[in-house]
Amino acid sequence: MTDGTQVPVTVLGLGSMGRALAEAFLAAGHPTTVWNRSPDKAAPLVAAGAIHRSAIEDAVRDSPLVISCLTTFTATHGALVPASAALSGRTLVTLNSGTPAAAREFADWVAGHGARYLAGAVKNVPTAVGKPDTLLYYGGDRTTFDEHVSTLRVLGGDTVHLGPELDLAALYESAVGATLLPALLGFFEGAAVLTARGMTAGSMVPYATKWLQMIESLLPIMADEIDTGDYTKLGSSVGLFHEAIGNEAELGAEAGVDMSWHEPMDDLLRRAVAAGYREHSITALIEVLRKPTPA
Repeated sequence: MTDGTQVPVTVLGLGSMGRALAEAFLAAGHPTTVWNRSPDKAAPLVAAGAIHRSAIEDAVRDSPLVISCLTTFTATHGALVPASAALSGRTLVTLNSGTPAAAREFADWVAGHGARYLAGAVKNVPTAVGKPDTLLYYGGDRTTFDEHVSTLRVLGGDTVHLGPELDLAALYESAVGATLLPALLGFFEGAAVLTARGMTAGSMVPYATKWLQMIESLLPIMADEIDTGDYTKLGSSVGLFHEAIGNEAELGAEAGVDMSWHEPMDDLLRRAVAAGYREHSITALIEVLRKPTPA
C-alpha cells in the first residue's frame, strides 16, 4: 500500500524483466502505471494494484518517472514516438540493451523532447530484482540520479552512478556482458561431454563453481596487467594455451560434440604467438584484440 509519499512510476514493457520491475515498485508502495504492446500482460499487475494504460502517451503522462524496459534503443524510440510530447518535464530511464552509439543517439532524441534522461542496465536476472545485492548502474546527470536514487534503489540495493556520460551503462553492459556467452558455451560443452558418457550435467556444478571462483580471483591481476601493459604477473602463458590447441577437437571427436566455436579463440592464440607473445601472460591476448585482422 502507498502512504501518499511514494513517487508515482510508469513502467513501459512487460516482458519478464519489465514485469519484475513493476512488481518491485508495487511492493514498495509506489503508485505504478504499466504499458505494454500486448495488453494482456498487464492483467496480473493490475490485479496487484497497478494502473494499465492502453495508450503509451497516457502511461507517460501518469508519472514524473518513466522506466522503459524494452529490447533495444531502437525499439524504445519506436514505442515512444507517439508519446514524445508527453515526455517534456519528466525523467526517462531506459533499462535495455544496445550499443554506446545507440545510447548517445537516443539521448539526443530524449533531450530534444524536453525530458531528463538516465540510461541504465540491470546486471541480474528478473527474479533478483529488488534484492539488496542486485546491481543496477546508470549513466547521466548526477543531479537527476540523486533525485531519483531512492526510488531506483527499489529495483536493487547495489545502485551505482557510473558518471555523467549517457552511454556509460551501454558501454559497461557491452564490456561486462562479453563474458556471458563464452562462459555459458564452456559450461554447455562440458555438460555435453559428460552426458555423452552417461554422467549428469549436475555432477559438474560443484567443480565449475570452484573454477569460476578461481577465475574471479584472477580478474584483478589481469586487469592490472592490462592497465600497466606488464604481462608477466599471472603465470599462465600464451604458449601454454597455444600448445593445447587441438585437444578440444580430439575430445569432441571422442564425445561426438561440436567444438568448432573454439576456432576463433585458437586463431587469436596463433596470432599472439606470431606477434611474439608466447612467453607473456595469456592476458596479452588483448594486444591481438586491439589489432584486428583486416577484413
